[in-house]
Amino acid sequence: MTPSAQALWDRYRALHPDAPQQPYESFHFCDNPEDADICADLVVRDIKRATAASVAELELFGMRPARVGDVSVVTTWDGTAVAVIETTQIEVRRLGDVDEAFAQREGEGDQTLTWWRAAHEAYYRRILKDTAYVVDDDLLIVCEHFERVL
Repeated sequence: MTPSAQALWDRYRALHPDAPQQPYESFHFCDNPEDADICADLVVRDIKRATAASVAELELFGMRPARVGDVSVVTTWDGTAVAVIETTQIEVRRLGDVDEAFAQREGEGDQTLTWWRAAHEAYYRRILKDTAYVVDDDLLIVCEHFERVL
């Protein structure tokens, strides 16, 4: 965890003494600086209230899916902490079953399902390139809803 993320987590724990010693994770969204920083800003402005990792990428990187009640630190690409979020709902859906309401809750782009699918399919293809995973309508997606709590 970066010093900035640790400082924000310490601030959160001072307000919530029952919080765990460490967050579920400290992370930036996306796989490039521009999109990561845009998403961090959307979280700060309460526009982005969801995210969608594929089950495949979580397996590939040895991560467990978030659970309801998990609390995480969101950073910009360079590790600057900008928010603390709490997972409020988890749904595992096929990529082909992600709907307009979820795309809007993610808050990215023009908030349409068309934009969401194009951007996320491109992301999943980059992340899963040169693996045995296939990006198609059957790819399992962890649709995580969250609220900014700090």
